[in-house]
Amino acid sequence: QVQLVESGGGLVQPGGSLRLSCVASGNNFRFYAMGWYRQAPGKQRELVADITSGGDTNYVHSVKGRFTISRDNARNTVMVYLQMSSLKPEDTAVYYCNAKSPVGTGNYWGQGTQVTVSS
Repeated sequence: QVQLVESGGGLVQPGGSLRLSCVASGNNFRFYAMGWYRQAPGKQRELVADITSGGDTNYVHSVKGRFTISRDNARNTVMVYLQMSSLKPEDTAVYYCNAKSPVGTGNYWGQGTQVTVSS
């Protein structure tokens, strides 16, 4: 059974930090590109950062220098992290973990975790 489970969201003051985690299990996710997306109220879901199976990373411009994506591959479980620093109110959104097959055969989502940046 494929599962992507996020954790680590919450309420944080502007300038603060949070670390999101995603556990991906039930498939050969070590070969998948893993990503974090977010969706704010009234807005479309957007890519925040992703990381290939080889460790290459990509970030949306608005989070460069503040967020870091990383992954820890195991045989049947992959952990993906998003370290978020210098958080801003505009980072407030539901953050979703995503796993994308390199050959287009699978695209999986977690249930999301809420991040709220507010004083």
